[in-house]
Amino acid sequence: MSKIEKVLQQIRTFRDERDWKQFHNPKDMATAISIEASELQELFLWKTPAESTQVAEAKREEVQDEMADIAVYLFELADNLNVNLLEAMEKKIAKNALKYPAHKVRGSSKKYSEYVENKESE
Repeated sequence: MSKIEKVLQQIRTFRDERDWKQFHNPKDMATAISIEASELQELFLWKTPAESTQVAEAKREEVQDEMADIAVYLFELADNLNVNLLEAMEKKIAKNALKYPAHKVRGSSKKYSEYVENKESE
């Protein structure tokens, strides 16, 4: 059994011991992920990039807890929808590699739709 499968089993056991699966529909799970992500963002709100790095170090346990909350809900949602999250991530990384070729986007934060295809310069 992989480490991920062990964690998924812990998530299922925790949920099922409390009879919470009835509340864990896709809409509410997606909402919970968003709320937990907002709680993570709140830790860094109004901080400069340098200050946010300091907060990440000073409030490491809080940051870890919020990240774990997001991950637990995300992994459970994937499990509930029979999505292999690792495979989905690998596919998405491959898609992003096509959208954002390194030679065109290095050092830029532009969205893929902002890149103009210029065949003459290639």
